Amino acid sequence: MTQTLNQSPQSLLREAAHGFLESGKPLPSGKELTTGLLELERTAKQTKQNLPVEALLGTWRLCFSAGKKAKFQSGLPVGSGFYVPKLAIARITFATDDTGESQLKVTNELNIGPLTIRFTGPARYPGKKNLLAFDFTHLQVSCFGLAVYQGKVQNKKRADNPFEAMAIAQLPFFAFFAATDDYIAARGRGGGLAVWVKA
Repeated sequence: MTQTLNQSPQSLLREAAHGFLESGKPLPSGKELTTGLLELERTAKQTKQNLPVEALLGTWRLCFSAGKKAKFQSGLPVGSGFYVPKLAIARITFATDDTGESQLKVTNELNIGPLTIRFTGPARYPGKKNLLAFDFTHLQVSCFGLAVYQGKVQNKKRADNPFEAMAIAQLPFFAFFAATDDYIAARGRGGGLAVWVKA
């Protein structure tokens, strides 16, 4: 069964972004929002839309996710997703490197009660196909604000090649297809869709 939209995909995402952050506001259904994401992704590919890296910079909270089964099948959108539970706060931050180089840095943080798990590492955005590649090189775990573990994230591929020299095909990445002041949306290397809202 396929979903048809009663409003534009952009309106749906804006409604989801505002409703997710403000309790009590209605949210589009998972199927409806997934359909909107698929439509936006298809339009971005057809128009060869280029998103500037500045549109992605900042801290974003994960709002919605859909698995790789969300796709167009026989020309029609199929699949559904879910809103991230409010008890688990997942944030991602894209920022420019302090060195002033063109390289970026990424921080991915998950908060569950007093526990915080934070991955950090380098990122780069060559601009082609709106792909943002990254590599998590450090992990920090803290509880009630006190660090209980911090160390390097081991990666055999990285041991042989510096991040700058690694091909995007060897790295995790997001292919972004929407970016506004309210939200960003992308498909990950694993095939799933995600929406983040401004934190």
